[in-house]
Amino acid sequence: MKYIYLILFFVGFTAIGHSQNTLTGKITNEHGMAIFGADIYSEGLQKGTSTDENGIYTIKNMPNGQHIFIFTFLGYETQQKKITLFNKDKTLNIKLFETVFHMDEVIVSTPFNKLQSQNVMKVEHKSILSLEKKGGTTLMESLSSIAGVSNMSTGTGIGKPVIRGLSGNRVLTYTQGVKLENYQNGEKHGLGINESGIEAVEVIKGPASLLYGSDALGGVLYLIPEKFASNNTTKVGVSGKYFTNTLGFNTSIGAKTSGDKFKFIARGAYDTHSDYKTGNDQRVTNSRYNEADFKTAFGYSSDIFTVDIRYNYNQSQVGIPKEIGEQETSKEMTGLHQDLDYHIISMKNNFVLNTSSIKTNIGYTHNSRKLINNNKVGVDMLLSTFNYDAKWYLPEFGNFETVFGMQGMLQTNTNYGKQVFLPDADIKDFGVFGNLNHQWESSTIQAGLRFDNRKIDTEEHGIFGEEHFIDAISRSLNSFSGSLGYKTDIKQNLVTRINFASGFRAPNLSELASNGIHEGRWEIGNSNLENEQNLQLDLSLEYKAKHFEFFVNSFYNNIFDYIYIAPTGNEIEDFDIYTYVQNDAYLFGGEIGIHLHPHPIDWLHFESMYETVIGKQKEGGYLPRIPANKFDNTFRAEFDIDQWLDFGYVFLNMESTFKQNKVSDFEETSDSYNLLNFGLGGNVLFGKIKTSVNFTIKNLLNKEYISHLSVLNEEGIPNPGINFVFGVKLNY
Repeated sequence: MKYIYLILFFVGFTAIGHSQNTLTGKITNEHGMAIFGADIYSEGLQKGTSTDENGIYTIKNMPNGQHIFIFTFLGYETQQKKITLFNKDKTLNIKLFETVFHMDEVIVSTPFNKLQSQNVMKVEHKSILSLEKKGGTTLMESLSSIAGVSNMSTGTGIGKPVIRGLSGNRVLTYTQGVKLENYQNGEKHGLGINESGIEAVEVIKGPASLLYGSDALGGVLYLIPEKFASNNTTKVGVSGKYFTNTLGFNTSIGAKTSGDKFKFIARGAYDTHSDYKTGNDQRVTNSRYNEADFKTAFGYSSDIFTVDIRYNYNQSQVGIPKEIGEQETSKEMTGLHQDLDYHIISMKNNFVLNTSSIKTNIGYTHNSRKLINNNKVGVDMLLSTFNYDAKWYLPEFGNFETVFGMQGMLQTNTNYGKQVFLPDADIKDFGVFGNLNHQWESSTIQAGLRFDNRKIDTEEHGIFGEEHFIDAISRSLNSFSGSLGYKTDIKQNLVTRINFASGFRAPNLSELASNGIHEGRWEIGNSNLENEQNLQLDLSLEYKAKHFEFFVNSFYNNIFDYIYIAPTGNEIEDFDIYTYVQNDAYLFGGEIGIHLHPHPIDWLHFESMYETVIGKQKEGGYLPRIPANKFDNTFRAEFDIDQWLDFGYVFLNMESTFKQNKVSDFEETSDSYNLLNFGLGGNVLFGKIKTSVNFTIKNLLNKEYISHLSVLNEEGIPNPGINFVFGVKLNY
């Protein structure tokens, strides 16, 4: 593999040639007034700047070729411009127009980096800043406010994404452009990602195997790291939050600086929480957790190439709650808990070849997981993963854009502890794909095809005939996947999208070769499992006018050979035996919502959303872990107070979750509940220091409830009660 990257580097280095292009211009509003602080950024070049008090911007050291720049300013419509540079400076003046709705975001998780309004796939994009206003204790809790996304939780410290009823290895998480591998097959295995140093998140709801390979059958959670500072600027930021429910706090401090060529970021964070308190004022024993996180990034851009190197270290201790027992507020780990260490290293390169470009990304993740009880290590596993990704963007012809690529993974699982649940194993993935995008007038069509192979080899463990024996297996699994999408403007402000896609998922190591105690039961793998393959149809309709938005998203997902775990009715060592079986299944549902901004009451917003999903087996019965239907309503007021507060807000939110009685044979039904949430905040002005403050009350009425997706619902343990969240962020 190293020879491939040497070749790519050599081609990029020799074919680009030297150039010293400069892009400059002025940004004004529709009345011709200069806009101070507007952002100009190129995702491909990792270059950006902001306008001065006269609306002037300048970006130097630009390579020859065709580049896409995004021009944004809060309260104005986003503009995307394709610019061709060739040994000549260029002036580009931009006029931005006011809008009362959100800015049109650039979607980076899809291959052609279009604005959301231009994208064939409907992708949910949320900034971390907007999610922080929700008051979630963890990143995953905040993400559950996105339409179609739910949180499978084990207390407050462990959360896993559920996208339209699919979770685990059917939902792929990307961070730093790298596939996150952290034993995501387990319900009590969280993301292991701290929100500090993350700028935004994108959610692809539906098969994304064409873009990302196996494990993207159900969708993708794409975490976007913070951008480098604008050229020739330095920024320092400090933030902190306090949570009354867990007596917890998190702090973060970071700095970033950029010159014309070199860029650097460093950021550290620390979170600590006691056992959480339910709506009846009882603490859930051993639900505490502590987390330390460090992120750093180095960037270099010139007239030859762009490189972005990032490193993330995350160390956490997470309690495994089982009961409401001893009531204490200690943050020290004394019971059964996980000791987790993550290292993520990535390097992203962009080589501009005048009329085409090559983008490469390589990454390494080192995931150490220990299960500790009474200071004794039981499970001790290390998952090491090397990922590689290369894409060649061909020269455009007409309005056709084309990309070809290859992706792969080399992974090893190694046991060091006395308890072995998963065997030592080697996993190799390799895939090749092509994608075509064609745009004409107000319509766009996109199509692609991909082939993948996964090779799994495991080692024998234990003594044949004994209960813990795991036989060696060797499997090679192949699959094709594809997609076809169409987006068009039916009329002004009315857009429809139709996407048909096929994805796949190879069975994971746990499903194939496990044998032992896991999640409080005895799990036995099935070495004869085949790939899951699905066909999904997505339809969406969006209407956006100046004071009213409306959307409808619907889907039908047919999954062949759906893998799930089921009880056998037998026991080993007083543990119920569960094993993995396959059956065809289907899921359907969607989301519908409105956003009303009445005129002339420009400060008032009303948002309402309803989401539903039903999952069934073809032979009868429902699928497990399907989220209940939800109805969400929010009144929000936005305001400014001259001289000392801008972007102020106050909101009142009612989250209504319906009873879930469409459950699998070994699940309990869940009751309905309503949660009231309140928040306010804004930016306080103190000279050059920008201070953001927010105050949120989660579960304002201290409701005692149990989420259907809580792993603790089997023990009848409620979710968190009322939680006052105080946050402050200082940026200079």
